[in-house]
Amino acid sequence: MKIAIGSDEANELTSALRTELERRGHEVLPFGPLAENDPEVDWPLVSCRVAEAVAQGAADEGVVCCWTGTGASIAANKVPGIRAALVHDAETARGARIWNHANVLALSLRSTPIPILREILDAWFTTSTTEGEAQSEWNCEQMERLRRIEEKYRTR
Repeated sequence: MKIAIGSDEANELTSALRTELERRGHEVLPFGPLAENDPEVDWPLVSCRVAEAVAQGAADEGVVCCWTGTGASIAANKVPGIRAALVHDAETARGARIWNHANVLALSLRSTPIPILREILDAWFTTSTTEGEAQSEWNCEQMERLRRIEEKYRTR
């Protein structure tokens, strides 16, 4: 799977993130300070570029990071077709995949310990958005509601 990743700074967590993704066999598409010669460092723009890569099909999924993770998730969610979820633990990652069909993971650089990062990635990549509870009638109705909300505001 190709995973776009971006952050407004490179640090121990972003290094561990890239290492973990590559160790799991994913191809990493970096943006911002995580990429060589990318002049962009502002979290709204880096997060948007990651989200665009996912929305346009250049990446299968994305991971965005900033100090709290909140801004990165907000910026990513501005891109149509993106469902970014700010995640602090494995159970939230599972829920974001099942109930929200999240396709971009947002992480806090400040509060995500590396062992928890690994648990989050385990849950994220082992939880299907296309099987089981994620495809229940109720949940599919919720995803359709989100699609309609997005469509309503996309045309304005």
